[in-house]
Amino acid sequence: MVHSIELVFDEDTESAVRLIWAELAAIGVPSQAPASRPHVTLAVAQRIDTRVDAELAPVVARLPLDCTLGASLIFGRSHGVLARLVVPTRDLLDLHAEVYRRSAPHLQPTPMANVLPGQWTPHVTLARRVGPGQLARSQRIAGRSEIAGRFVGLRHWNGKSRTEQQISG
Repeated sequence: MVHSIELVFDEDTESAVRLIWAELAAIGVPSQAPASRPHVTLAVAQRIDTRVDAELAPVVARLPLDCTLGASLIFGRSHGVLARLVVPTRDLLDLHAEVYRRSAPHLQPTPMANVLPGQWTPHVTLARRVGPGQLARSQRIAGRSEIAGRFVGLRHWNGKSRTEQQISG
């Protein structure tokens, strides 16, 4: 399992995403709940050395950061990942670039390509393995309206042990 550096939301934004997860689960779409916490991945690799946490501490001073969860989108093909776009503001893109720069030496063996600055699509995952027959209804649930939100924290997620370490400034 992979390791990642992630932005986490305030309680209201997290609750809004969890409500979407619950509505998707109610129609039989494999949502993220309860195994995960709503987040936006900034950096990901097979392993991230724990020394990255101290390196990222100064980034926490840039939080909180307002955000907007915009349109729904699908990654993949026949059975895709349903997500909400996080509108990429200049502040968010700058924060991502700084996290990437500070994290890069600690990403082993190398960072995954989808998090490289210029190739990153900020999003929050809503469901995985959404089949073609579930797509229209899932998108209606997922994309009802924009969500005004806020990022309030940064965490280091260890997918192997399924543990998080909050990064503090």
